[in-house]
Amino acid sequence: MTAIATVIALLAAPMAALAQEGNLPILRDTETEQLLRDYVRPILRAAGLEKQNVQVTIINQPVFNAFVADGHRIFINHGALLQSETPNQIIGVLAHETGHLAGGHLARLREQLARAQTQMIIGMLLGAGALAAGAKSGLSSGGAGLANAGAATFTGSQNMIMHSLLSYQREQEESADRAGVKFLTATGQSAKGMYDTFKRFSNDSLFSSRGADPYFMSHPMPADRVAALEEIARTSPYWDKKDDPALQARHDMMRAKISGFLERLETVYRRYPLSNTSLPARYAHAITTYLHGDLNSALTQIDSLIQTQPNNPYFYELRGQALLEGGKPADAIAPLRKAVALSNNAPLIEILLGQALVATENKAYTEEAITILRNAMARETEQPLGYTQLAMAYAHKGDLAEADLASAQAAFLRGDNKTARDLASRAKTRFAVGTPGWVKADDIASAKLPAGKKDNSPRFQFQVGPQDRTGRPGRGPDPGLDASQ
Repeated sequence: MTAIATVIALLAAPMAALAQEGNLPILRDTETEQLLRDYVRPILRAAGLEKQNVQVTIINQPVFNAFVADGHRIFINHGALLQSETPNQIIGVLAHETGHLAGGHLARLREQLARAQTQMIIGMLLGAGALAAGAKSGLSSGGAGLANAGAATFTGSQNMIMHSLLSYQREQEESADRAGVKFLTATGQSAKGMYDTFKRFSNDSLFSSRGADPYFMSHPMPADRVAALEEIARTSPYWDKKDDPALQARHDMMRAKISGFLERLETVYRRYPLSNTSLPARYAHAITTYLHGDLNSALTQIDSLIQTQPNNPYFYELRGQALLEGGKPADAIAPLRKAVALSNNAPLIEILLGQALVATENKAYTEEAITILRNAMARETEQPLGYTQLAMAYAHKGDLAEADLASAQAAFLRGDNKTARDLASRAKTRFAVGTPGWVKADDIASAKLPAGKKDNSPRFQFQVGPQDRTGRPGRGPDPGLDASQ
């Protein structure tokens, strides 16, 4: 019974893990998210999912992985972004995951699991009946035979369920591969990046899969899968098509940013030696310089970047962030205003500007901070940092009711349900009954936070969950459908 239950539990584990999405270390960054939106938008259009509001969410994990959680999200580790040398390689991964969404694979897998559970119960009942009959017959040869038959029934049920589920999951992966190639071809893009990625992982896993029983693998055998993928990918007229140089440049900048924020100092300089004077290398150097406490040198490097690309909002964002974290919030305001304007009012950058305005403790900025933060939080409703800064701005204004409500919203998003209820209850006493503020406070006071929800608020504007100042990401479980498979 334990063995059979374990088989189903292991296959269901990705969905169980994703049900606790609050446990995932989410990483937020306007520049990276915009690039990923540009990557996936044509794919979603080709798949007929453009109007489904599918979001790409970045997980703060260094391993190469991507997976789908439901019909509306694709999760991808920052390790996949960092390890992909071309846009086409990441676009291929996104096309594969879109194949899972378009095929409704998660819903169908749940149906298969439900059937497997029914089969498990039937097998256990039949096996238990045979075992019971064997026990009643005592130690006679007939009793032993019945007992053996019961044990065989258990084993047979286990193998049947395992083979059925694993075979079904292999079929899903092959289907997602075919769909991914179809979407890439429909958008005039090469499937070579997708093939190159899977080929690399095939080589990496060749030794570990040698001698393995393909019927006990949740995905096709690597060599078979890569060969099948290559066969269909090479039929595309776009096989040899290269990425647009401008898109490649954005991809290189994104990778440099991830390296600068999330890799160790020595790793950054191995990846981007000081002799490398390219724009991505300079970007990574500037980031890691400010993170390691040399603000003046970092500002000089950032100013050089701005001179090279004076209309790049993310260089101004970086300058403002460096000044803010360097204890100079008043100086951070001007570059952050510029970043907000050039980024078309990106809400994450607006939150950073609001934070700088609040941090000056200058009441002349209070109303502006409130306006900016409220506008940002209307579009970024699950950012605890924004609500915390909004609470501070309202406190400076002397509006304690709104301050308590914003603090309650921040605590709720952090997963601190008790504090959220206490603050919301206090806010209710300060609002007139029935007003919008009172209703919001009452909702929080009576709400029950799902178990396991954790704070995903940012440490850096390159927004990561709690970590040390070096930006080193934590390690954790690797849930979901592995893009490498």
